[in-house]
Amino acid sequence: MGERTTLMARDGHQFQAWLTAPAGPPRGAVVVAQEIFGVNAHIRAVSDAFAAAGYLAIAPALFDRVRRGVQFGYGPDAVQEGVGYMLQVKPEHLLADIAASIAVVRHAGRVGIVGYCWGGLCAYLAARELPVACAVAYYGGRIAQNLDKVPKKPVLYHFGERDTHIPPEEVARIRAAHPDGIFHTYPAGHGFNCPERADYDAASAALALDRTLEFLGTHLG
Repeated sequence: MGERTTLMARDGHQFQAWLTAPAGPPRGAVVVAQEIFGVNAHIRAVSDAFAAAGYLAIAPALFDRVRRGVQFGYGPDAVQEGVGYMLQVKPEHLLADIAASIAVVRHAGRVGIVGYCWGGLCAYLAARELPVACAVAYYGGRIAQNLDKVPKKPVLYHFGERDTHIPPEEVARIRAAHPDGIFHTYPAGHGFNCPERADYDAASAALALDRTLEFLGTHLG
């Protein structure tokens, strides 16, 4: 089980994160990048699961720049509010907070980042700009709007074939811009990994997790 900790970015901003240590020696570290719903119970559970798989896991509160302690459920009002917070986070601040998270866990070995929804975009940007060994983007929105520079690090992409937020033509654009990426699609909608969301698909979530853990094992050692 994880615990809350306080981090500081290079510009002096202090923010919270959920940090979970593995039971034995770590195989590496994983930064878990949140959805637009904050570091809520689901994201904390995801972090704890990566720790159970042997990684030192950290989930930074990336909305703390705008409002501290944000965590929502998955109703329509939460979506609207979460998007509002997301739009207020400047890219340079986002990367600074992820960089601080990487610095805290890198003693455990190579660091990967896994992001969900907005966090998928965060993972993609981190793979472009920050010292991570690899990245995993689950249904990362707005990646298709950030193809001016693509990652040189290995990236694994998971997309739902019925995702109304990320249409197939956007996935095709990402594939074309980043041919070195590893792409998997699933017969599911947006947010298929989260049991609390209407589009949750247990079979797709299990398969994506298996592929994610294999990918992390390959690149984090």
